[in-house]
This record gives sequence, C-alpha cells and structure tokens, in this order.
Amino acid sequence: MDCRTGLSLLEAYLDNELDRTDARELEAHIDTCADCSAALSRLDELRRSLRDQALRYAAPQSLRDRIQATADTSGALPRRSMPAWTRLAAACVLAFGAGGVSVHLWNSEQSPDTQEQIARDLFASHWRALAATSPVDVVSTDRHTVKPWFAGKVAEAPLVQDFAEQGFALAGGRIDYVGSARVPVLVYRHGQHVIDVFVLSQASTLPRTAQDKGYALSAITLGDQPAAIVSDMDAAERARFAELLTAKR
Repeated sequence: MDCRTGLSLLEAYLDNELDRTDARELEAHIDTCADCSAALSRLDELRRSLRDQALRYAAPQSLRDRIQATADTSGALPRRSMPAWTRLAAACVLAFGAGGVSVHLWNSEQSPDTQEQIARDLFASHWRALAATSPVDVVSTDRHTVKPWFAGKVAEAPLVQDFAEQGFALAGGRIDYVGSARVPVLVYRHGQHVIDVFVLSQASTLPRTAQDKGYALSAITLGDQPAAIVSDMDAAERARFAELLTAKR
C-alpha cells in the first residue's frame, strides 16, 4: 500500500468502515510510514476534540427568560396590535432559542465522551479480528513465546498468562489499533468463544462495562496496565476470566 491510498482510507478506518483485510493492510503500512502514522494521530485527536464537553453551549437562563416573556406578551396582546417589526423580532428570538435547544440536544446525542469512543473502537477491533482468517498474528499457547513476540512492537510487552487448565486457553496475540494508538492484544479461547484482552496505555480511561450487539466489555487491570476484556461470553464467564487475569501471582 502506498501513502496516497493509505491517506484516503484513514477516515474510513477511524469510523470502523474497513473490512479486516483492508484494515490490516493499512495498519501494516502505518507501522512503517511516519507520515501516515502522524496523519492518523491528527485525525484521531480531531475526532476526540470535537466530542469535548467544553464545545457544548447551553443557552443562558437570561435568554430563556426573555423568550418566555416574549411568548407571554405575544399571547396577551391581540396580534394586530403588535407592530410588524415586533412580531418579526419575537419570531427570530423564538427561532434562535429553539435552534439553540435543538443543537444542544443534537450534541448530547451525537457527542459521546472519550470512554464511549474507546469502547466503540475496542468492539470494532474485536469484530474486525473475528472477520479475518485468523484473529491472531502470533499463534502460540506458550506465554514464553507470546510475550517476547511483542518486544519491540509496543512500548511495553503485556503480562501474558495461560489458563488452559481453567478452560481459558491462550491462543496467541496480535497488534491492533484503538483510535490511533497501537496496542497489544492477547487472544484466548473458551469453548467456541474468542476472547480479546486489549492492554492499553496508563492514560487510557475505560468504562467499567459496555455492551454492543451481543458482545460485552469488562475493564480490568492487568499487571499495572489498564486492560479490557471483549467477548461474547456471558457475565459469569467474563467475571471468572477477569478473576483469573487479575489474581495476584
């Protein structure tokens, strides 16, 4: 993949609109291209900035009071007794007020906070992996093989454990993206379930739980790093797996 193609796919990638094959090809290109990696970071930062609560604007109470007073006055006087300019001004004020309320409501619906955005990114990454030929880059049940594989690929290799005896077998690992951040993912299997454990940076904030399309997310701490379990297991199975991952050893 060249830079021209890569740059044209960045927005679709952040919106989770690429299939797994195209997403992995783009990720491989980003890993070796500083320009496209920087462009992805800028787009991701812009996306997060646009959802900042500080950008929301609520109409001040004084404006609400003026609108209410205008409405009361309009109802009390016969329409024909009001000058045309007064009626026009009142209509503009009411339209402005209604528009402000509409924009506020639209922003409330369309501006999820950072935690919700990260959760969506995690679900999308999990689904892309499930749609691929294999959800792992390094296939191994040996933690001594999986952990060294991450060395040099991410800033800090995650804690890797195997729980095959408890029914949660290590299947391997992969590198994935959450927004523009490159993160290690540990892959486990439990019966027919594929489980992704995303290991994030210390600065990441996660919702304790989230659900989407029959899949669930549970936030944990793996070693000293924030992490998230994503799978379609039921709540009891997720809780059991979380206990195994976070138990002191």
